Amino acid sequence: MSAADLMAAAQRLSAALAPLHFRAPVTHVYNPLDYAGLTYGQYLQRWGDGRRRVLFLGMNPGPFGMVQTGVPFGEIHAVRDWLGIDAPIGRPAVEHPKRPVEGWACRRSEVSGRRLWGLFAGRFGTPQAFFAGHFVLNWCPLAFLADGRNLTPDRLPSDEFAPLAAACDRHLREACAALEPEWLIGVGRFARLRAQQALTGPAAPRIGEILHPSPASPAANRGWAAAASAQLQELGVWGA
Repeated sequence: MSAADLMAAAQRLSAALAPLHFRAPVTHVYNPLDYAGLTYGQYLQRWGDGRRRVLFLGMNPGPFGMVQTGVPFGEIHAVRDWLGIDAPIGRPAVEHPKRPVEGWACRRSEVSGRRLWGLFAGRFGTPQAFFAGHFVLNWCPLAFLADGRNLTPDRLPSDEFAPLAAACDRHLREACAALEPEWLIGVGRFARLRAQQALTGPAAPRIGEILHPSPASPAANRGWAAAASAQLQELGVWGA
């Protein structure tokens, strides 16, 4: 399978999500696959070709990560300087004034992305070494804003969550068919649970979980990189 398969799957996902509507408290929905499609496409083309042993799965875009850059956990310095992504970034049709999409000009740092990509850079040195056996995706590409506040998908009402989950689970299965991972590692409990729900049967990857790197987690603020590395070593995903 190729990066083109991942791109086609992402386009199908974006099309499936376009008709969905979300009521209050959601006021704005951002889809980086649309307005930052060039950067996401560059990410897939540059780093998404071929089989990967480990797939890391996040929940959905953060306000200063993928919302700004179009890349999962897309802290700007990591995406631009380590991953080498440099495509133009557009803007959503309707923006919340408290959460503008500034793209490469954004001065805020996404802590979760800085920690995640920082762990990979520290362990592997180069993106080529990391992506030789690993890849990173988000389960859901949409960011939900409730009057400027980030609202995660798990907080949506069940009637709105169900069609979203159906489309995102289908995309995850298509991505796994393209990448053929031996392991899927949920970055946080939600991603791990969605993977267990979506991926079943003898061809399904082994599924594990690492602590989410969010600064909202007290545990993540006490040496997240060491804790996540230890979890991956305990699972047998990484060696010592």
